[in-house]
Amino acid sequence: MQNTSMGRLFGKSRIQSRLMSYIWICVVPFILLFGFAVTRLYGYYREYDQLVRNITGVNEYNMSFKEEMDEMMYKIIIGSANWTDPEKKLEDEDPNELIKKARDHFEKLKKNATEPNVTADLEALVKLFNILEERVDDILVNVEEGGHYDENMEMLDMNIRTLTSLIQEDIQQYVYDEATNMELLRREVAAGVINTVRILIVVFVVMTGVIFAFSKRLARRITTPITELCDMTEKFAGGDFTVSYHTNRNDEMETLANSFNSMVGEIETLVADIHREQENAREAELRLLQEQINPHFLYNTLDAIIWLTESGETKKAVQMIQDLSSFFRVSLSKGESQITVKEEREHVRSYLEIQHYRYQDIMEYEILFDEEILDYHIQKLTLQPIVENALYHGIKNKRGKGRITVTGTITGDDILFTITDNGIGMNEEQLENLRDRISGKVHDERQHGFGMYNVEKRLEMQYGSAYGITVSSEYNEGTVVKVLIPKV
Repeated sequence: MQNTSMGRLFGKSRIQSRLMSYIWICVVPFILLFGFAVTRLYGYYREYDQLVRNITGVNEYNMSFKEEMDEMMYKIIIGSANWTDPEKKLEDEDPNELIKKARDHFEKLKKNATEPNVTADLEALVKLFNILEERVDDILVNVEEGGHYDENMEMLDMNIRTLTSLIQEDIQQYVYDEATNMELLRREVAAGVINTVRILIVVFVVMTGVIFAFSKRLARRITTPITELCDMTEKFAGGDFTVSYHTNRNDEMETLANSFNSMVGEIETLVADIHREQENAREAELRLLQEQINPHFLYNTLDAIIWLTESGETKKAVQMIQDLSSFFRVSLSKGESQITVKEEREHVRSYLEIQHYRYQDIMEYEILFDEEILDYHIQKLTLQPIVENALYHGIKNKRGKGRITVTGTITGDDILFTITDNGIGMNEEQLENLRDRISGKVHDERQHGFGMYNVEKRLEMQYGSAYGITVSSEYNEGTVVKVLIPKV
């Protein structure tokens, strides 16, 4: 037995491992190729993005640096920049700060540069900024000393403007070289994309062949025993209980074959159980119907009709006969087990009206059903046994007049019926005993609650365990019974 269990365990892992191997063979090459393509394209993107950022950042200096520097130095020389006023000096722009900012930017670009021509452009720019800074310092010293206007103007024309022009030219050269690098990169990207597409096509063709071969082999290993098992199943469905399927494969098919053979061996018992349950259901319905057509109820009703006739109340006697006819018409209902909610309401009304003639001193009733539930269907004789229970074990055991109220409403996808009486009610022990009888834990046809057990059993068999009867009660307060059925 242990060997069989281990064999099944390893058998399951064998088919699963085949499937996983097949999946990995199909997926892994594409994952690797996809990762290669993404990594390569991402590298191109980063390099291209850095070039664009470099050109964009340098263009700001190409457009404005010369003009700002020339204008700033001119204002300082002519005195409009208040450079010699200590209180206002800091309010004006500092040429050295402008040079430092630009030089730092280009030094940073130089550190990240990889192409020789670009590195040379940036080194030349840094040197020009250093020379420009020295010439600016010469003019600033003269301005602070005073009296060097002509000399300063000459230095502005010969040094500052010449250096800023050279800086502008070198910036343009740098932009040109970077643009050239961008074009080279574009060509490299285009070539890389073409190569990647070629590789993808080759891998796709190869993998298609591999996948086709594996698929054909795997499908044959899986579908052949399944087809054989399907043939056995068709024979079994035709009523042949002698079929069986055996295989020497040590995998899930062996488990499936054993399960099929066990199912065939047990199906006759299952069918017999189903027939037996159906017979029990018919018997339960018949016994419930017999409960309703019991001699005492019929005799008492006929006696009441005779008494009404003899006392001259013929209209009441006729009405009582009509109610009795309606009661038995619904009870029989041409052998149908399902009736409409409207017919079930009429059945309950006929029963309560008949009983009202006999117990009008101690009982009154009210039936309130929502109009939208009347066309739905319900098992016949569902509510009347519960109403009868409320009358005989609730209202009759109470001193004074009692009231029975029957309501029906929609709640979501279900219909809820509530039977309420203000009779004697039950204490906790009595309530638990009744619930046990309804659920079938205690089965005694002679005791109070057998009719409700019958209803509960039929509802459970028809609709499932989610539906049925719930009971709540308080002694000297009354009892509430709720019946839940689906909307059908």
